Amino acid sequence: MRKPPPISREWVIALIRGFIAASPLNTMKRPAEEPAWDDALVGFASGADPMWQQYKEYVGPFHWTPWEVFSQHCPKTPAAAEELTVVSWVLPQREAVRRANRRAKRFPAEEWARIRVYGEEFNAALRRHVAERLTRAGHAAVAPMLAPNWAIVKSQRFSYASTWSERHAAHAAGLGTFGLCDGLITARGKAMRAGSVVAKLTLPPTPRPYADHRAYCLFFADGTCGKCIDRCPVHAISKAGHDKEKCRQHLARSRAHVKKAYRFEGYGCGLCQVGVPCEAGIPVKAAREALERGELPPPPPPLA
Repeated sequence: MRKPPPISREWVIALIRGFIAASPLNTMKRPAEEPAWDDALVGFASGADPMWQQYKEYVGPFHWTPWEVFSQHCPKTPAAAEELTVVSWVLPQREAVRRANRRAKRFPAEEWARIRVYGEEFNAALRRHVAERLTRAGHAAVAPMLAPNWAIVKSQRFSYASTWSERHAAHAAGLGTFGLCDGLITARGKAMRAGSVVAKLTLPPTPRPYADHRAYCLFFADGTCGKCIDRCPVHAISKAGHDKEKCRQHLARSRAHVKKAYRFEGYGCGLCQVGVPCEAGIPVKAAREALERGELPPPPPPLA
């Protein structure tokens, strides 16, 4: 069997950014023909990274490792965990979308709701595009979120969880850490969406510029901020964390508002992702400066 041509991290990054720039699917579906997205952060993680097993043990046995989802959906291409790479990307929300949602008080701005529906449709197309192009290049790949058996599962610890989490994949790939509201804070902030593909491809992993999974959140870094608590319209965020069930119920109620106010079928919220210090960057100065230097930030002190 002929060996597939080598693929570099730069090739994958160009593939993702090229699709964002050229695809007609990248649209908010408004007369002005604004794009949903204009850039991406891209990271890579080894399929053998111990973090995947840690997720499985913490979230639940239903949570896939890269090897599990790849083996299920690419059965004709045997691969060991160390032969797999998880390609993860973050799509930062554009300034115009963030600005509109900052003004929202209870339900999402039209721009945010459009991104939640049409922007995520594009994200699904991007997952498909990356998986297909890698497969055609000789590197079998699967997008876990597009797998027919991807599912949301009831969880005693978390109310509900899923068999694959894009935010957790991005965390493993060095792209961000979690905040008080469970959002992923990245170098471009918390207002974003994420995607990933698992491929039989050996690429150098992106170094994780953090040792703590909450390193970029001011609340956990020094006990300050908590602005996302104030932003939540249904009090689903407190100093104790994120009430996922309250959040889910509010998202469900938002459908009626979006249909009546904006005249399309959609939903969303995202109020906790804007109007906060982590909206468009890393607010923890030590962590931000350490990332710029390529170092690990100091660990946060224990909360009183």
